[in-house]
Amino acid sequence: MAKHLARIHGTEEDRVNCPFYFKIGACRHSDRCSRLHHRPAFSPTLLIKHIYRHPVRLAELQQAATAGETVIDQKQAMEDFLCFYEDMFLELSKFGRIDELHVCDNLGDHMIGHVYCKFFNEEDASDALQVMNGRFYDGRRMEVEFSPVTDFREARCRDYDETFCSRGGFCNFLHSKPVPTALIRDLELESEMDRRREKDERRDKDREERRARKRERRERREKKRSRKLSRRSRSRSRSRSSRSHSDESDDSRSH
Repeated sequence: MAKHLARIHGTEEDRVNCPFYFKIGACRHSDRCSRLHHRPAFSPTLLIKHIYRHPVRLAELQQAATAGETVIDQKQAMEDFLCFYEDMFLELSKFGRIDELHVCDNLGDHMIGHVYCKFFNEEDASDALQVMNGRFYDGRRMEVEFSPVTDFREARCRDYDETFCSRGGFCNFLHSKPVPTALIRDLELESEMDRRREKDERRDKDREERRARKRERRERREKKRSRKLSRRSRSRSRSRSSRSHSDESDDSRSH
């Protein structure tokens, strides 16, 4: 029985756990889903919800506001996306090495604008969650949570990656926006250099703080030693003064 439950966990045969939430970290039924959405307490993957401004949705909003037809400038949309991807990669890479970063090209309300970031280490993902959740990007508050997705091969739409998905942007599997490999390599190299620079700066700062603490301890010891010497000199001067007074009194009595 246990082997059977383990085999069907997160599949269509599983009548308890939602397979889409298990594979993709998102479900079109949201909290109204009849199956369970187990939100992980820790994971190497983070989900930043609805942070990417999809050009199709922006065009729809603009068309509704102006009551006119809006044409998407594909070149400008691609440039905006690459700038967004670069911002996300460099900001998230401050917390550790990134294994994968995906931006959803889906149009469904439960997936539009989602960003998935998988770190090599769970600790780095946890640090990023603590800092990034609640911050603002482009005037929008970021909602960050752990995602159950660890294998994006199961989450991604194979038809979209290979040729063309007949379901379009409303497919329930991940349509990851393509990013030039050269850009990813450049960002990885830049982020690695930034991490090394920050590591060197922290090491230099720690070294300076240790030196400052040593100087403070040395100065305290010197002050303590000088106070001791001052007390000793005062005590010797008082003792000499008392002896001189006693000698004078003895001389006066003898006369």
